[in-house]
Amino acid sequence: MSSTSGTPAEPASGAPEPPVSHRAPRSAPHPARSFRGALGWTVLNALLPGTGFLATGRRVLGGVVLALFLVLAGTGIWLATSGQRSAIRAAADTSSLMWIVVGIGVGTALWAAVVIAGHLLLVPRGTGRGLRAVGGLVVVALLAAAIVPAAVAGRFALEGRDLIAEVFPEDGRSATVQDDDPDPFGDQERVNVLLLGGDGGVGREGVRTDTVIVASIDTDTGDTTLFSLPRNLEDLPFPADSPLAALYPDGFDAGSESESLLNAVYRNGPAMHPDALGPTDNPGADFLKLGVGEALGLDLDYYVLINLEGFSRLVDALGGITVNVNYWVPIGGEPTKRILPDDFIAPGPNQRLDGFTALEFARGRYNLTDYDRMARQRCTIDAIVDAADPITLLRKYQELARTTKDVVFTDIPRSALDDFVDLAFLVKDADIRSVVFDNSVIDPAYPDYDRIRDIVDLALDPPAQDEGTGEEATGDEPADGTVAGGPTEAPVGGVPESGGEDLDALVAPSDVRDACAYDRDAAGLALLAGKPPTKTG
Repeated sequence: MSSTSGTPAEPASGAPEPPVSHRAPRSAPHPARSFRGALGWTVLNALLPGTGFLATGRRVLGGVVLALFLVLAGTGIWLATSGQRSAIRAAADTSSLMWIVVGIGVGTALWAAVVIAGHLLLVPRGTGRGLRAVGGLVVVALLAAAIVPAAVAGRFALEGRDLIAEVFPEDGRSATVQDDDPDPFGDQERVNVLLLGGDGGVGREGVRTDTVIVASIDTDTGDTTLFSLPRNLEDLPFPADSPLAALYPDGFDAGSESESLLNAVYRNGPAMHPDALGPTDNPGADFLKLGVGEALGLDLDYYVLINLEGFSRLVDALGGITVNVNYWVPIGGEPTKRILPDDFIAPGPNQRLDGFTALEFARGRYNLTDYDRMARQRCTIDAIVDAADPITLLRKYQELARTTKDVVFTDIPRSALDDFVDLAFLVKDADIRSVVFDNSVIDPAYPDYDRIRDIVDLALDPPAQDEGTGEEATGDEPADGTVAGGPTEAPVGGVPESGGEDLDALVAPSDVRDACAYDRDAAGLALLAGKPPTKTG
Protein backbone atom coordinates (compact mmCIF):
# COMPACT_ATOMS: atom_id res chain seq x y z
CA MET A 1 0.00 0.00 0.00
CA SER A 2 1.24 3.44 -0.82
CA SER A 3 2.23 5.76 1.94
CA THR A 4 0.03 8.58 3.13
CA SER A 5 0.08 11.54 0.79
CA GLY A 6 2.78 14.04 1.74
CA THR A 7 4.74 11.52 3.75
CA PRO A 8 8.05 10.49 2.25
CA ALA A 9 8.37 6.88 1.43
CA GLU A 10 10.52 4.85 3.71
CA PRO A 11 13.66 3.46 2.17
CA ALA A 12 13.58 -0.09 1.11
CA SER A 13 14.51 -2.58 3.75
CA GLY A 14 18.26 -2.98 3.99
CA ALA A 15 19.08 0.07 1.82
CA PRO A 16 21.76 2.38 3.37
CA GLU A 17 20.63 5.84 4.52
CA PRO A 18 22.32 8.87 2.86
CA PRO A 19 24.92 10.60 5.05
CA VAL A 20 23.75 13.63 7.00
CA SER A 21 25.89 16.78 6.42
CA HIS A 22 26.73 18.89 9.51
CA ARG A 23 28.56 21.60 7.47
CA ALA A 24 27.16 25.10 8.10
CA PRO A 25 26.16 27.12 5.06
CA ARG A 26 28.74 29.79 3.92
CA SER A 27 27.95 33.13 5.54
CA ALA A 28 27.33 35.95 3.14
CA PRO A 29 28.77 39.43 3.72
CA HIS A 30 26.60 41.12 6.32
CA PRO A 31 25.97 44.77 6.99
CA ALA A 32 25.62 46.30 10.43
CA ARG A 33 22.49 45.08 12.21
CA SER A 34 21.27 48.64 12.92
CA PHE A 35 21.55 52.05 11.35
CA ARG A 36 23.20 53.41 14.49
CA GLY A 37 25.78 50.65 14.28
CA ALA A 38 26.34 51.49 10.61
CA LEU A 39 27.14 55.11 11.53
CA GLY A 40 29.58 53.98 14.23
CA TRP A 41 31.41 51.68 11.82
CA THR A 42 31.44 54.46 9.20
CA VAL A 43 33.21 56.83 11.60
CA LEU A 44 35.67 54.10 12.61
CA ASN A 45 36.26 53.31 8.94
CA ALA A 46 37.16 56.96 8.38
CA LEU A 47 39.64 56.89 11.25
CA LEU A 48 40.99 53.41 10.45
CA PRO A 49 40.31 52.80 6.75
CA GLY A 50 39.47 49.17 6.07
CA THR A 51 37.62 48.42 9.31
CA GLY A 52 34.30 49.05 7.58
CA PHE A 53 35.06 46.35 5.03
CA LEU A 54 36.07 43.97 7.81
CA ALA A 55 32.73 44.62 9.54
CA THR A 56 30.87 43.53 6.41
CA GLY A 57 32.85 40.30 6.14
CA ARG A 58 35.17 41.42 3.32
CA ARG A 59 38.29 40.38 5.16
CA VAL A 60 40.82 40.42 2.33
CA LEU A 61 39.84 43.86 1.06
CA GLY A 62 39.57 45.27 4.57
CA GLY A 63 42.91 43.79 5.63
CA VAL A 64 44.74 45.17 2.61
CA VAL A 65 43.28 48.67 3.06
CA LEU A 66 43.96 48.71 6.80
CA ALA A 67 47.54 47.47 6.31
CA LEU A 68 48.25 50.20 3.74
CA PHE A 69 46.84 52.83 6.07
CA LEU A 70 48.94 51.64 9.01
CA VAL A 71 52.08 51.74 6.84
CA LEU A 72 51.30 55.31 5.76
CA ALA A 73 50.48 56.36 9.33
CA GLY A 74 53.70 54.81 10.60
CA THR A 75 55.67 56.63 7.91
CA GLY A 76 54.05 59.92 8.92
CA ILE A 77 54.89 59.39 12.59
CA TRP A 78 58.48 58.56 11.66
CA LEU A 79 58.80 61.70 9.52
CA ALA A 80 57.48 63.82 12.39
CA THR A 81 59.95 62.34 14.88
CA SER A 82 63.20 60.61 14.01
CA GLY A 83 62.73 61.19 10.27
CA GLN A 84 62.56 64.99 10.45
CA ARG A 85 65.69 65.31 8.34
CA SER A 86 64.10 63.32 5.50
CA ALA A 87 60.94 65.42 5.80
CA ILE A 88 62.90 68.68 5.53
CA ARG A 89 64.95 67.33 2.63
CA ALA A 90 61.72 66.49 0.80
CA ALA A 91 60.35 69.94 1.61
CA ALA A 92 63.50 71.48 0.10
CA ASP A 93 63.17 69.66 -3.23
CA THR A 94 60.83 71.00 -5.89
CA SER A 95 60.34 67.59 -7.53
CA SER A 96 59.56 65.92 -4.21
CA LEU A 97 57.11 68.68 -3.36
CA MET A 98 55.23 68.11 -6.62
CA TRP A 99 55.04 64.38 -5.92
CA ILE A 100 53.82 65.20 -2.43
CA VAL A 101 51.01 67.28 -3.92
CA VAL A 102 50.08 64.42 -6.27
CA GLY A 103 50.27 61.93 -3.40
CA ILE A 104 48.04 64.08 -1.22
CA GLY A 105 45.46 64.30 -4.00
CA VAL A 106 45.48 60.58 -4.86
CA GLY A 107 45.56 59.49 -1.22
CA THR A 108 42.63 61.73 -0.30
CA ALA A 109 40.58 60.48 -3.25
CA LEU A 110 41.22 56.82 -2.33
CA TRP A 111 40.41 57.49 1.32
CA ALA A 112 37.14 59.18 0.31
CA ALA A 113 36.24 56.18 -1.87
CA VAL A 114 36.88 53.81 1.07
CA VAL A 115 34.68 55.87 3.39
CA ILE A 116 31.82 56.14 0.88
CA ALA A 117 31.95 52.48 -0.21
CA GLY A 118 32.18 51.29 3.38
CA HIS A 119 29.13 53.31 4.41
CA LEU A 120 27.03 52.02 1.51
CA LEU A 121 27.90 48.42 2.45
CA LEU A 122 27.26 49.00 6.15
CA VAL A 123 23.78 50.57 5.91
CA PRO A 124 21.14 47.85 6.53
CA ARG A 125 18.80 47.01 3.71
CA GLY A 126 15.39 48.60 3.99
CA THR A 127 16.72 51.75 5.71
CA GLY A 128 14.37 54.64 5.01
CA ARG A 129 15.23 57.71 2.98
CA GLY A 130 15.36 59.94 6.02
CA LEU A 131 17.99 57.84 7.77
CA ARG A 132 19.95 57.44 4.54
CA ALA A 133 20.00 61.24 4.25
CA VAL A 134 21.35 61.47 7.80
CA GLY A 135 24.02 58.93 6.88
CA GLY A 136 24.92 60.96 3.82
CA LEU A 137 25.39 64.07 5.95
CA VAL A 138 27.68 62.18 8.30
CA VAL A 139 29.79 60.99 5.36
CA VAL A 140 29.98 64.52 3.94
CA ALA A 141 31.12 65.85 7.32
CA LEU A 142 33.80 63.16 7.54
CA LEU A 143 35.01 63.93 4.03
CA ALA A 144 35.16 67.66 4.75
CA ALA A 145 37.11 67.04 7.96
CA ALA A 146 39.85 65.36 5.92
CA ILE A 147 39.68 67.07 2.54
CA VAL A 148 40.07 70.60 3.93
CA PRO A 149 43.37 69.82 5.78
CA ALA A 150 44.58 67.87 2.75
CA ALA A 151 43.87 70.87 0.52
CA VAL A 152 45.74 73.15 2.94
CA ALA A 153 48.70 70.75 3.00
CA GLY A 154 48.73 70.67 -0.79
CA ARG A 155 48.70 74.45 -0.92
CA PHE A 156 51.59 74.60 1.56
CA ALA A 157 53.57 72.23 -0.65
CA LEU A 158 52.90 74.34 -3.73
CA GLU A 159 53.86 77.55 -1.92
CA GLY A 160 57.03 75.89 -0.68
CA ARG A 161 57.83 74.81 -4.21
CA ASP A 162 57.36 78.38 -5.45
CA LEU A 163 59.53 79.69 -2.60
CA ILE A 164 62.41 77.36 -3.42
CA ALA A 165 62.13 78.16 -7.11
CA GLU A 166 62.25 81.92 -6.43
CA VAL A 167 64.92 82.07 -3.72
CA PHE A 168 67.30 79.31 -4.79
CA PRO A 169 68.35 79.61 -8.42
CA GLU A 170 68.54 76.59 -10.67
CA ASP A 171 70.04 78.36 -13.64
CA GLY A 172 71.29 81.43 -11.79
CA ARG A 173 74.29 83.36 -13.02
CA SER A 174 77.17 83.89 -10.61
CA ALA A 175 80.77 84.93 -10.98
CA THR A 176 81.77 82.96 -7.88
CA VAL A 177 79.67 79.73 -7.88
CA GLN A 178 80.15 76.71 -10.09
CA ASP A 179 76.48 75.77 -10.52
CA ASP A 180 77.22 72.70 -12.65
CA ASP A 181 78.92 70.83 -9.80
CA PRO A 182 76.79 67.76 -8.92
CA ASP A 183 78.46 67.54 -5.49
CA PRO A 184 78.67 71.13 -4.23
CA PHE A 185 80.43 70.26 -0.95
CA GLY A 186 82.57 67.46 -2.33
CA ASP A 187 85.36 66.66 0.10
CA GLN A 188 85.40 70.16 1.59
CA GLU A 189 86.21 70.23 5.29
CA ARG A 190 84.45 73.57 5.67
CA VAL A 191 81.73 75.52 3.86
CA ASN A 192 82.06 79.30 4.08
CA VAL A 193 78.93 81.41 3.75
CA LEU A 194 78.89 85.20 3.62
CA LEU A 195 75.98 86.59 5.68
CA LEU A 196 74.93 90.09 4.72
CA GLY A 197 72.41 92.43 6.29
CA GLY A 198 71.25 94.90 3.68
CA ASP A 199 70.07 98.11 5.30
CA GLY A 200 68.08 99.31 2.31
CA GLY A 201 64.54 100.58 2.24
CA VAL A 202 62.35 103.65 2.13
CA GLY A 203 64.38 106.84 2.37
CA ARG A 204 67.69 105.07 1.73
CA GLU A 205 69.71 105.27 -1.45
CA GLY A 206 70.69 101.80 -2.60
CA VAL A 207 71.70 99.00 -0.27
CA ARG A 208 74.46 99.30 2.30
CA THR A 209 75.56 96.05 3.91
CA ASP A 210 76.06 97.20 7.50
CA THR A 211 76.17 93.56 8.61
CA VAL A 212 79.04 91.49 7.19
CA ILE A 213 79.62 88.11 8.83
CA VAL A 214 81.28 84.99 7.46
CA ALA A 215 80.02 81.67 8.83
CA SER A 216 82.67 78.98 8.44
CA ILE A 217 80.97 75.60 9.02
CA ASP A 218 82.68 72.27 9.62
CA THR A 219 80.94 69.81 7.28
CA ASP A 220 81.55 66.85 9.63
CA THR A 221 80.47 68.31 12.96
CA GLY A 222 78.50 71.46 12.14
CA ASP A 223 80.75 73.49 14.46
CA THR A 224 80.58 77.07 13.21
CA THR A 225 82.86 80.06 13.61
CA LEU A 226 81.45 83.50 12.86
CA PHE A 227 83.87 86.19 11.67
CA SER A 228 82.42 89.68 12.04
CA LEU A 229 83.90 92.57 10.08
CA PRO A 230 83.21 96.23 10.90
CA ARG A 231 81.17 98.18 8.38
CA ASN A 232 83.81 100.95 8.30
CA LEU A 233 86.65 98.66 7.18
CA GLU A 234 88.70 100.30 4.41
CA ASP A 235 90.93 99.19 1.51
CA LEU A 236 89.15 95.87 0.98
CA PRO A 237 91.58 93.71 -1.06
CA PHE A 238 90.73 91.37 -3.94
CA PRO A 239 92.38 88.12 -5.11
CA ALA A 240 95.32 88.59 -7.45
CA ASP A 241 93.68 86.42 -10.12
CA SER A 242 90.47 88.45 -10.03
CA PRO A 243 89.82 91.28 -12.50
CA LEU A 244 88.98 93.42 -9.47
CA ALA A 245 92.61 93.31 -8.31
CA ALA A 246 93.64 95.26 -11.42
CA LEU A 247 90.82 97.76 -10.91
CA TYR A 248 91.64 98.23 -7.20
CA PRO A 249 95.36 97.47 -6.77
CA ASP A 250 95.46 99.21 -3.38
CA GLY A 251 92.10 97.96 -2.17
CA PHE A 252 88.57 99.19 -2.81
CA ASP A 253 88.39 102.92 -3.45
CA ALA A 254 85.28 104.76 -4.64
CA GLY A 255 86.79 108.24 -4.56
CA SER A 256 85.89 109.30 -1.02
CA GLU A 257 86.36 107.73 2.38
CA SER A 258 82.66 107.37 3.22
CA GLU A 259 81.93 105.71 -0.12
CA SER A 260 84.92 103.36 0.11
CA LEU A 261 83.99 101.63 3.35
CA LEU A 262 83.12 97.93 3.49
CA ASN A 263 79.39 98.63 3.74
CA ALA A 264 79.50 100.58 0.46
CA VAL A 265 81.23 97.93 -1.69
CA TYR A 266 77.98 96.11 -2.49
CA ARG A 267 76.45 99.25 -3.94
CA ASN A 268 79.40 101.22 -5.33
CA GLY A 269 81.51 98.44 -6.83
CA PRO A 270 79.00 97.37 -9.51
CA ALA A 271 78.00 100.99 -10.06
CA MET A 272 81.59 101.87 -10.97
CA HIS A 273 82.38 98.68 -12.93
CA PRO A 274 79.11 96.95 -13.86
CA ASP A 275 80.67 94.37 -16.21
CA ALA A 276 83.91 93.70 -14.35
CA LEU A 277 82.95 90.16 -13.32
CA GLY A 278 80.96 89.15 -16.37
CA PRO A 279 77.40 87.77 -16.29
CA THR A 280 76.06 87.57 -12.73
CA ASP A 281 72.69 88.05 -11.09
CA ASN A 282 74.15 89.94 -8.11
CA PRO A 283 77.46 91.66 -8.85
CA GLY A 284 77.47 93.39 -5.46
CA ALA A 285 77.44 90.06 -3.64
CA ASP A 286 80.22 88.73 -5.90
CA PHE A 287 82.31 91.85 -5.21
CA LEU A 288 81.96 91.22 -1.48
CA LYS A 289 82.56 87.46 -1.69
CA LEU A 290 85.84 88.04 -3.47
CA GLY A 291 86.92 90.94 -1.27
CA VAL A 292 85.90 89.55 2.13
CA GLY A 293 87.29 86.14 1.18
CA GLU A 294 90.64 87.68 0.33
CA ALA A 295 90.59 89.74 3.53
CA LEU A 296 90.03 86.63 5.67
CA GLY A 297 92.11 84.24 3.57
CA LEU A 298 89.05 82.05 2.86
CA ASP A 299 87.28 80.91 -0.26
CA LEU A 300 83.67 82.01 0.19
CA ASP A 301 81.29 79.48 -1.32
CA TYR A 302 77.94 81.25 -1.10
CA TYR A 303 76.24 84.36 0.21
CA VAL A 304 72.91 85.00 1.93
CA LEU A 305 71.57 88.55 1.99
CA ILE A 306 68.76 89.45 4.39
CA ASN A 307 66.95 92.69 3.68
CA LEU A 308 66.63 94.23 7.13
CA GLU A 309 63.48 96.06 6.08
CA GLY A 310 61.83 92.66 5.84
CA PHE A 311 63.74 91.10 8.72
CA SER A 312 61.00 91.96 11.20
CA ARG A 313 58.46 90.00 9.16
CA LEU A 314 60.77 86.99 9.18
CA VAL A 315 61.04 87.09 12.98
CA ASP A 316 57.27 87.49 13.31
CA ALA A 317 56.80 84.48 11.03
CA LEU A 318 58.97 82.45 13.44
CA GLY A 319 56.81 83.61 16.32
CA GLY A 320 59.46 85.93 17.76
CA ILE A 321 62.93 85.32 19.21
CA THR A 322 64.31 85.21 22.75
CA VAL A 323 67.46 87.13 23.73
CA ASN A 324 69.18 88.35 26.87
CA VAL A 325 69.45 92.13 27.17
CA ASN A 326 72.18 93.46 29.47
CA TYR A 327 71.92 97.20 28.87
CA TRP A 328 69.43 99.71 27.49
CA VAL A 329 69.21 99.16 23.72
CA PRO A 330 67.94 102.21 21.81
CA ILE A 331 65.02 102.11 19.41
CA GLY A 332 65.71 104.72 16.75
CA GLY A 333 67.56 107.94 17.37
CA GLU A 334 70.35 109.75 15.52
CA PRO A 335 73.06 111.29 17.72
CA THR A 336 74.69 113.29 14.90
CA LYS A 337 71.40 115.18 14.48
CA ARG A 338 70.65 115.26 18.24
CA ILE A 339 67.53 113.14 17.69
CA LEU A 340 66.81 111.10 20.80
CA PRO A 341 65.62 107.49 20.56
CA ASP A 342 61.90 106.78 20.46
CA ASP A 343 62.27 104.25 23.24
CA PHE A 344 64.63 101.65 24.71
CA ILE A 345 64.60 97.89 25.14
CA ALA A 346 64.96 97.32 28.86
CA PRO A 347 67.63 95.01 30.32
CA GLY A 348 66.38 91.59 31.36
CA PRO A 349 66.85 87.85 30.82
CA ASN A 350 65.01 85.87 28.15
CA GLN A 351 63.35 88.87 26.58
CA ARG A 352 60.77 87.82 23.97
CA LEU A 353 61.07 90.15 20.99
CA ASP A 354 58.64 90.55 18.14
CA GLY A 355 59.82 91.39 14.65
CA PHE A 356 60.00 95.16 15.08
CA THR A 357 61.78 95.01 18.43
CA ALA A 358 64.18 92.31 17.18
CA LEU A 359 65.15 94.54 14.25
CA GLU A 360 65.81 97.46 16.59
CA PHE A 361 67.79 95.17 18.92
CA ALA A 362 70.03 94.18 16.00
CA ARG A 363 70.24 97.66 14.50
CA GLY A 364 70.22 100.21 17.37
CA ARG A 365 73.45 102.06 18.11
CA TYR A 366 72.50 105.43 19.62
CA ASN A 367 75.41 106.37 21.93
CA LEU A 368 76.84 102.87 21.41
CA THR A 369 79.51 101.58 19.05
CA ASP A 370 79.35 99.57 15.86
CA TYR A 371 80.98 96.74 17.81
CA ASP A 372 78.16 96.71 20.34
CA ARG A 373 75.76 96.34 17.45
CA MET A 374 77.88 93.60 15.86
CA ALA A 375 77.73 91.65 19.13
CA ARG A 376 73.93 91.93 19.28
CA GLN A 377 73.67 90.87 15.65
CA ARG A 378 75.53 87.66 16.46
CA CYS A 379 73.16 87.08 19.36
CA THR A 380 70.23 87.69 17.02
CA ILE A 381 71.54 85.08 14.58
CA ASP A 382 71.91 82.60 17.42
CA ALA A 383 68.36 83.34 18.61
CA ILE A 384 66.99 82.76 15.11
CA VAL A 385 68.83 79.42 14.93
CA ASP A 386 67.19 78.46 18.24
CA ALA A 387 63.74 79.57 17.06
CA ALA A 388 63.97 77.82 13.69
CA ASP A 389 63.55 74.26 14.95
CA PRO A 390 62.04 71.75 12.49
CA ILE A 391 58.63 71.69 14.18
CA THR A 392 58.37 75.49 14.08
CA LEU A 393 59.48 75.53 10.45
CA LEU A 394 56.77 73.05 9.50
CA ARG A 395 54.10 74.77 11.63
CA LYS A 396 54.96 78.25 10.32
CA TYR A 397 55.88 77.07 6.85
CA GLN A 398 53.28 79.03 4.91
CA GLU A 399 53.95 82.33 6.62
CA LEU A 400 57.70 81.82 6.41
CA ALA A 401 57.41 81.02 2.71
CA ARG A 402 55.51 84.20 1.99
CA THR A 403 57.96 86.32 3.98
CA THR A 404 61.20 84.76 2.80
CA LYS A 405 60.56 85.51 -0.87
CA ASP A 406 60.96 89.24 -0.22
CA VAL A 407 63.58 89.06 2.52
CA VAL A 408 66.25 86.51 1.58
CA PHE A 409 68.49 86.52 -1.49
CA THR A 410 71.24 83.98 -2.14
CA ASP A 411 73.36 82.23 -4.74
CA ILE A 412 73.02 78.82 -3.04
CA PRO A 413 71.94 76.58 -5.94
CA ARG A 414 68.95 74.29 -5.61
CA SER A 415 71.25 71.30 -6.09
CA ALA A 416 73.01 72.11 -2.80
CA LEU A 417 69.88 72.24 -0.62
CA ASP A 418 70.04 68.59 0.44
CA ASP A 419 73.57 69.12 1.73
CA PHE A 420 72.54 72.32 3.52
CA VAL A 421 69.61 70.55 5.20
CA ASP A 422 72.02 67.96 6.59
CA LEU A 423 74.39 70.74 7.62
CA ALA A 424 71.59 72.68 9.32
CA PHE A 425 70.76 69.69 11.54
CA LEU A 426 74.41 69.51 12.56
CA VAL A 427 74.67 73.26 13.24
CA LYS A 428 71.54 73.16 15.39
CA ASP A 429 73.30 71.15 18.09
CA ALA A 430 76.89 72.22 17.42
CA ASP A 431 79.12 74.91 18.88
CA ILE A 432 78.80 78.42 17.44
CA ARG A 433 81.82 80.58 18.18
CA SER A 434 82.66 84.14 17.29
CA VAL A 435 85.65 86.25 16.31
CA VAL A 436 85.12 89.99 16.07
CA PHE A 437 87.55 92.23 14.22
CA ASP A 438 87.05 95.35 16.27
CA ASN A 439 89.40 98.27 16.84
CA SER A 440 91.34 96.35 19.51
CA VAL A 441 92.30 93.88 16.80
CA ILE A 442 92.74 96.10 13.77
CA ASP A 443 92.56 99.72 12.80
CA PRO A 444 89.65 99.75 10.31
CA ALA A 445 91.19 102.72 8.50
CA TYR A 446 94.57 100.98 8.10
CA PRO A 447 93.80 97.25 8.45
CA ASP A 448 96.60 94.70 8.63
CA TYR A 449 95.11 91.97 6.44
CA ASP A 450 98.01 89.59 7.03
CA ARG A 451 97.25 89.73 10.73
CA ILE A 452 93.53 89.21 10.07
CA ARG A 453 94.34 86.06 8.10
CA ASP A 454 96.56 84.81 10.94
CA ILE A 455 93.67 85.23 13.37
CA VAL A 456 91.34 83.34 11.04
CA ASP A 457 93.83 80.50 10.67
CA LEU A 458 94.24 80.26 14.44
CA ALA A 459 90.48 80.27 15.04
CA LEU A 460 89.85 77.48 12.54
CA ASP A 461 92.93 75.44 13.40
CA PRO A 462 93.74 76.13 17.07
CA PRO A 463 97.02 74.96 18.55
CA ALA A 464 97.25 71.56 20.21
CA GLN A 465 96.49 71.45 23.92
CA ASP A 466 98.98 70.31 26.52
CA GLU A 467 98.13 66.71 27.39
CA GLY A 468 98.97 67.21 31.02
CA THR A 469 96.90 70.31 31.75
CA GLY A 470 94.45 70.39 28.86
CA GLU A 471 95.47 74.03 28.29
CA GLU A 472 96.67 75.46 25.00
CA ALA A 473 100.37 75.16 24.58
CA THR A 474 100.57 78.65 23.07
CA GLY A 475 100.30 80.66 26.23
CA ASP A 476 97.92 82.04 28.83
CA GLU A 477 94.17 82.03 28.35
CA PRO A 478 93.10 85.56 27.38
CA ALA A 479 90.09 87.33 28.81
CA ASP A 480 86.81 87.08 26.96
CA GLY A 481 85.50 90.53 26.26
CA THR A 482 82.32 89.73 24.36
CA VAL A 483 80.11 88.83 27.28
CA ALA A 484 77.24 91.18 26.64
CA GLY A 485 77.18 92.87 30.00
CA GLY A 486 77.16 96.30 28.45
CA PRO A 487 78.67 98.19 25.57
CA THR A 488 81.77 96.16 24.75
CA GLU A 489 85.25 97.57 24.93
CA ALA A 490 87.21 94.64 23.51
CA PRO A 491 85.17 91.86 21.91
CA VAL A 492 86.65 88.43 21.26
CA GLY A 493 89.38 88.51 18.70
CA GLY A 494 91.08 91.37 20.50
CA VAL A 495 94.86 91.47 20.48
CA PRO A 496 97.36 93.90 21.91
CA GLU A 497 97.80 96.97 19.78
CA SER A 498 101.52 96.35 19.71
CA GLY A 499 101.07 94.86 16.25
CA GLY A 500 103.42 91.95 17.01
CA GLU A 501 103.14 88.87 14.85
CA ASP A 502 103.40 86.35 17.70
CA LEU A 503 100.38 84.06 17.40
CA ASP A 504 100.45 83.54 21.17
CA ALA A 505 98.98 87.03 21.45
CA LEU A 506 95.94 86.21 19.37
CA VAL A 507 92.68 85.66 21.19
CA ALA A 508 90.72 82.44 20.65
CA PRO A 509 87.09 82.71 19.62
CA SER A 510 84.36 82.58 22.25
CA ASP A 511 81.15 80.60 22.29
CA VAL A 512 78.37 82.81 20.96
CA ARG A 513 75.88 81.40 23.46
CA ASP A 514 78.19 82.32 26.34
CA ALA A 515 78.74 85.77 24.90
CA CYS A 516 74.97 86.27 24.69
CA ALA A 517 74.30 85.03 28.22
CA TYR A 518 72.52 87.16 30.79
CA ASP A 519 74.85 89.30 32.92
CA ARG A 520 72.89 89.95 36.11
CA ASP A 521 75.36 92.51 37.50
CA ALA A 522 75.58 94.58 34.32
CA ALA A 523 71.82 94.51 33.78
CA GLY A 524 71.23 95.42 37.42
CA LEU A 525 73.54 98.43 37.20
CA ALA A 526 71.81 99.54 33.99
CA LEU A 527 68.41 99.33 35.66
CA LEU A 528 69.66 101.25 38.71
CA ALA A 529 70.95 104.00 36.44
CA GLY A 530 67.46 104.36 35.02
CA LYS A 531 66.07 104.56 31.55
CA PRO A 532 67.95 107.03 29.31
CA PRO A 533 66.04 110.02 27.96
CA THR A 534 63.79 109.62 24.92
CA LYS A 535 61.90 111.94 22.61
CA THR A 536 58.99 111.91 24.99
CA GLY A 537 61.08 112.57 28.08
